[in-house]
Amino acid sequence: MDAHPGRSYAFPVSCPGGALAINWIFISIIGYILLQLLVCFAVMRRMNDEQDYLLAGRRLGMPMIAMTIFATWFGAEACIGAAGIIYDEGLSGSRADPFGYALCIFFLGLFFARKLWQRKITTLADFYRQRYGPQVEKLGVLLLVPASVFWAAAQILAFGHVLTSISTLQLDIAIAFAAIIVITYTALGGLLADAVSDIIQGTVLIIGLVVIFVVVMADMPDTSVLAEALSPERLSFRGQGESWMGVINSWSIPFIGSLFAAELVTRMLASRSPQVARNGALLGGMIYLIVGLMPATLGLLGPALMPGLEDGEQILPMLAQTHLHTVAYIMFIGALMSAILSTVDSALLNAGALVSHNIVVPMLGSTNEHLKVRYARISVVSFGVIAWVLARGAESVYSLVEESSAFGSAGIFTCCLMGLTQNRGGQVTAMSSMLAGIISYGVLAFVVKYEYAYLMSLVCALLTFFLLMWFESEPVQAQEPITQPIA
Repeated sequence: MDAHPGRSYAFPVSCPGGALAINWIFISIIGYILLQLLVCFAVMRRMNDEQDYLLAGRRLGMPMIAMTIFATWFGAEACIGAAGIIYDEGLSGSRADPFGYALCIFFLGLFFARKLWQRKITTLADFYRQRYGPQVEKLGVLLLVPASVFWAAAQILAFGHVLTSISTLQLDIAIAFAAIIVITYTALGGLLADAVSDIIQGTVLIIGLVVIFVVVMADMPDTSVLAEALSPERLSFRGQGESWMGVINSWSIPFIGSLFAAELVTRMLASRSPQVARNGALLGGMIYLIVGLMPATLGLLGPALMPGLEDGEQILPMLAQTHLHTVAYIMFIGALMSAILSTVDSALLNAGALVSHNIVVPMLGSTNEHLKVRYARISVVSFGVIAWVLARGAESVYSLVEESSAFGSAGIFTCCLMGLTQNRGGQVTAMSSMLAGIISYGVLAFVVKYEYAYLMSLVCALLTFFLLMWFESEPVQAQEPITQPIA
């Protein structure tokens, strides 16, 4: 997920070996993409019903859960963006990547993974229907879907930029090509194809980052020149002159704003058992933190390794361009591509699942499993096309994504937290809390221009729930039947 989505990511336009090397990189990337499509077609034959398509039949074991959580969450911004912001600001810029999001994954796995799995739900919106009623389910979909679509659009745009940097393709053509590839293998293969691809993409991502980290650290200059880069100011998690209110606000967005992110919850629900859901999340969070520390460390040492960069986000591409030979550079580009692909397919599948399962299927009253899968695929393709259209308006997408990570998530967090931990509060309480979070954030962020808009929207959502829950008990909702998970 994007810690700093308003920042545009800088990709290298040349590489070791010149034009010939760029051709080999492009050929390698095309081969890598074809491998993803082969995985998709192989998995398609195992699609029998909606559960297979949306939750991989609830058969995923702990290694696959851990890797798909890591790969889904570790986008291009966790490489380029995190290294860049730490280059510019020191560790005070690293609250989201890797520390905030790793803490978020740990917390969800430790305290809520079992409870969510035991609900036998298919999407996060199902929880709202079970716990609060159908109207809250629909409002939850309206809050969850836009962030996924905008995020997918930004990742498709980043994919297009990578393609243009290693080929002669124009940006519009590269974006269209990226959208077609992602839409195809996500729509056809569902979550199982997504999870299998995440293992491939996550492995390539880890190898690529390990290569650049080891090579750069082996070429490290005399340690005396690192003193300025490791000054107390740069090692502090609190920026110079920053208030404690600002520190709390900046930590709350990645941690609270993403704690019940639908893409993350889906991985819990696809687990083979509640124990797998819990342990897979803990292992995935550990992998995220360890791997995320590599670009973070290079960003921290960046002023000594590459002093004077106007744009801190150039640090990782510039280090790769300077230190890596062609084969290693191809692995680095593969790591960036993997980070992008593993994020965008999850975002599109999540948006499609929410709309098809919680809106379209109930509205049409369909009980045919093949039709349910078809509706889900149509939804994924539709949102993929919308993401492609948004990606073509790059500047507007970046500004929208910047707000989508915070807009509405205060109410989502509040209703999930309270619904999973106590029995008071029903439909009116939950809807009021969600609306309080949305309205307060909109007014404070866009009208008042308040610096701590997200933190205050969270306070408004929590207070609304606390005030109303005493007057409304939990509605009785039937648990949805589910087939026994395959061991």
